Amino acid sequence: MSSLTLIIGNKNYSSWSLRPWVFMKHHSIDFAEKRVALFTETTNDELAHYNSDFKVPILQDGSLVIWDSLAILEYLSEQCLESKGWPAETNARAIARSVSAEMHSSFINVRNELPMNCRKNFHDIKLSFEADQEIERITTLWRRCRSQFGAEGDWLFGRYSIADAMFAPIALRFSGYNISLGDVEEDYVQSVLKQPGIIEWIEAGKGEKEIIGEDEI
Repeated sequence: MSSLTLIIGNKNYSSWSLRPWVFMKHHSIDFAEKRVALFTETTNDELAHYNSDFKVPILQDGSLVIWDSLAILEYLSEQCLESKGWPAETNARAIARSVSAEMHSSFINVRNELPMNCRKNFHDIKLSFEADQEIERITTLWRRCRSQFGAEGDWLFGRYSIADAMFAPIALRFSGYNISLGDVEEDYVQSVLKQPGIIEWIEAGKGEKEIIGEDEI
């Protein structure tokens, strides 16, 4: 296939950019990285010709441009991994798609009240009832996936999948904000934090100088 370029935002803040980036790193998919600092005077100009509504991430494969994290992950699975980005077993694959789609469309209170920030560590964060309910939903999903489908490895469905890429920023949030978790969920967070690509991403995020005020607490 053509050489791949992944256009991403600030590593400290851009949870959507992290998802395909860490998936590609995990699977040793070769790609060039283009970083566009978000919320600057030049951001929209730099993103205008990708037809992504000025959003990141964007995957460029020759003349083809794909935007939206989940769409990019699906494309990479099909084109680079013979569709092995999803679990092979039918039931596991269906649930993996369900939880990934829910992650894609839901948990707005967690996103707003726990913005991703690799540079800081927080304690005693006071969350709304709605955010607490979303955290309970996420941890319930993780426990279900691990108990039903995770026997063959450390990931939600045993082997690493698109679902793990989709939930990676949540694991970083739970760690960075010191959210109280049960043993199953904490073990899963540690699996994410030990991932070489995640370690690389966090260190790069800590080294960035830009400050996005709306994502700071």
